[in-house]
Amino acid sequence: MILLKVMEDIGIIRVKIWQMTECIVNYDLKIFDDLDELSEFFSTELKKQVDSTDNKINLALSGGNTPKYIFKFLVEHFAKKISWDKINFFWGDERCVPPTDDDSNYKMAYENLLSKISVPGKNIFRIKGEEVPEGEAKRYSEVINKTLPQQNHLPVFDLIMLGIGEDGHTASIFPDQLHLLYESKICSVAVHPATTQKRITLTGKVINNARNIVFIVTGKNKSKIVDSILTYNIESKNYPATYIKPVAGNLIWLLDKEASSLLKGN
Repeated sequence: MILLKVMEDIGIIRVKIWQMTECIVNYDLKIFDDLDELSEFFSTELKKQVDSTDNKINLALSGGNTPKYIFKFLVEHFAKKISWDKINFFWGDERCVPPTDDDSNYKMAYENLLSKISVPGKNIFRIKGEEVPEGEAKRYSEVINKTLPQQNHLPVFDLIMLGIGEDGHTASIFPDQLHLLYESKICSVAVHPATTQKRITLTGKVINNARNIVFIVTGKNKSKIVDSILTYNIESKNYPATYIKPVAGNLIWLLDKEASSLLKGN
């Protein structure tokens, strides 16, 4: 019994050490009543960032239903307000499918945003999902490396949009592929654990080198994973999103009320 108690105490200590060294990171948390309010905030912040510099902004887009809503909101309310020619558009990840496929993150962004705003084609840097994945990951890495400024021997995005899956994945870094968080490559090939579909994703080091990282999470089905990650419970060590912590940039979580419903005080 004494040995068991000692082992339990050691376990508690290990949990606390893991929480202190691996997870704790400063972030801003904003909770919105609905998607329109969230989209308004994101759109306004994007405009501020574009207006604050004479240089181009390097933005990595996310796929998913919530970004799709935000893209439509941008078109409806900010199409004439933002200097789109000052933004270079990249993607945080892409499924290995042609750009005409409904699974394509590029197709979703093009149909709901890029085709409806005044952005030069030279500002759009899509991942070619129809190409051989390993070769395309290398090519896209070279494009990013050549286009973006460098810091810490890595490219620096001005803003990266991220979502989160119910399994804790972000971009296309899945729980069974945590090594992608630490790879030296800019982009790598990931494999969806259920469908075995190949994807191309930014790696963790590049994501964490960004000036601004925005998690955009909505829906009751995301409330459990959000609570786990933001309260740093022991399960969260298995979730890739837990390890998104900028080296020198800003991290912000934008949640609707449903996604934040399990957080204390909400």
